[in-house]
Amino acid sequence: MTDNRTRNRALVEFLLLPTVFLTVALLGGLRVGAGTGAFVFVVPPLVTLICALLLLLLAARGRLLRLDRWLSGDHRPLTNVAHALTLAALFFASAQAFNSVLPEAGLLRWMFSFFFLWTLWNNQFAQFDARRLLRSLAVLFGTAFLLKHLLLAGLYAPGGSLARRLVGALLEGVTLGALDAPAYAPATGYISFFTLLLYVAGLSLLPPAPAAEDADAHAADALTHAAGDRALPAAEPQAVEPAAIAERRARVTGTDE
Repeated sequence: MTDNRTRNRALVEFLLLPTVFLTVALLGGLRVGAGTGAFVFVVPPLVTLICALLLLLLAARGRLLRLDRWLSGDHRPLTNVAHALTLAALFFASAQAFNSVLPEAGLLRWMFSFFFLWTLWNNQFAQFDARRLLRSLAVLFGTAFLLKHLLLAGLYAPGGSLARRLVGALLEGVTLGALDAPAYAPATGYISFFTLLLYVAGLSLLPPAPAAEDADAHAADALTHAAGDRALPAAEPQAVEPAAIAERRARVTGTDE
């Protein structure tokens, strides 16, 4: 059972997680053009890279990711290379997850960017554990998804209702016309939803420490317990034998008297 568990964790660590994060990195910048249906790839802006770096630092503080266990001098070189590639895939997947919920242009893009940066920066000084951090990230991306792909996409959808056009015109008047953004097909929202769902699932499957490191620790503990169990029967007679001899001598002495 222990061997199967170790193999399954190694399969998740070296195959499943890189595949999931590389898929998120590919789909996070994918858009579908309205009318044409053409695929458009949006390059992640610089702010998404900063957000991804802050998120990884937050994951390290919340013990969701233990960098000292992923990259260690005790590992073999190929193991460290594989771990480094997995962490690189996680970084770019995080950047593309932010890219998928970030408006492409206008004032709202800067507002969303400030919201992400402010939230991640404040969380650097809060107390987090792995489970609470996952819930916080799910709420963060879920809120941004609802705002971009439901509220804003509904306001700027071509051929929308009169109420939607009036609300869009009012927002543009308040923000001095800085809300212009390219229109995309509704399939873009489905792609973004699948991307965020896959990203959060990858974070939930990410082990704090690699499977090989845990296997070595369990093996060392097993050897320690086994050595203690073998030493116990040999130590007990040594402790009991002097007491038995002293008791026998006392009985013999009492009988002689």
